[in-house]
Amino acid sequence: MTRLFKFLLPLLPFLLLAPAFPAAALEVQKVTEGVYALVGELGQRSPENLGNNATFGVVVTKDGVVLVDPGGSREGAQRIEAAIRTVTDKPVTLVINTGGQDHRWLGNGYFKAKGVRIVASKAAVADQRARARDQLILLDNLVGAKGMAGTTPVYADETFEERKELTLGGTKLVLRHAGPAHTPGDSFVWLPREKVVFTGDVVYVERMLGVGAESKSGNWVKVFDEIAALEPKYVVPGHGRATTLERARADTYDYLVALRASVKEFIARGGGIEEIGKIDQSRFRYLQVYEELKGRNAQQVYQEMEWE
Repeated sequence: MTRLFKFLLPLLPFLLLAPAFPAAALEVQKVTEGVYALVGELGQRSPENLGNNATFGVVVTKDGVVLVDPGGSREGAQRIEAAIRTVTDKPVTLVINTGGQDHRWLGNGYFKAKGVRIVASKAAVADQRARARDQLILLDNLVGAKGMAGTTPVYADETFEERKELTLGGTKLVLRHAGPAHTPGDSFVWLPREKVVFTGDVVYVERMLGVGAESKSGNWVKVFDEIAALEPKYVVPGHGRATTLERARADTYDYLVALRASVKEFIARGGGIEEIGKIDQSRFRYLQVYEELKGRNAQQVYQEMEWE
């Protein structure tokens, strides 16, 4: 209980401002003036959430809205746009894809049809192209044909290698791809004046992160370090509510470091992959979907660290 209170305390200002929303709706959370987090469900993709089981970012500028990640389907993108309409009537003029996960880019088509500029790292677009078919099959199963209607792969027509600076309506944005983390093309978006960072899937809070076959847990730690070096006042994660750097560190960085240390020790003792699920991760059982992901995460990190 003491540990839980410690983690919740930095979130109190955000939680007190957060309105109650239906489970599958997007919670509109004001982060600071002109900056919002659209917070989706922490669980699996479903027909109700239309693949929007993630957090998305909104920056309202004098010349339009910057949307950080467009959702996991055409209908999901439309729902995001409706959420934006609750805080501004300005149009979305720029969409940034922070990675190759489905909810980071499959809503592109909806906004592209409106003439919106779309930007992503080259590595993210390569990952999207490589996994588009598999992602659409998965979403058809989880979200259903009705929820996925009209969703087709549309890729950013403006890309960057490692860093790109943009200014829209007087607001400066710095886009940074510091190498693979959760996915090969993960990027974060930094607003230096507002001291806000949109992390995409580099940061998970409130729920356990997922280490997938495309993930690189070692570099993931380094990317988090680069975010932390910015000393952000506000962190908008890829999953969960906007929060502090302290909470982001506890739920993401500390977990990755602890998991890698445990797996390294396990390998050094000669442990086989068939027993890796037995390592103790109970320190992080407070995170949602802990039971579902702890074993898979350990297995993926084992396979990665065997070759380091």
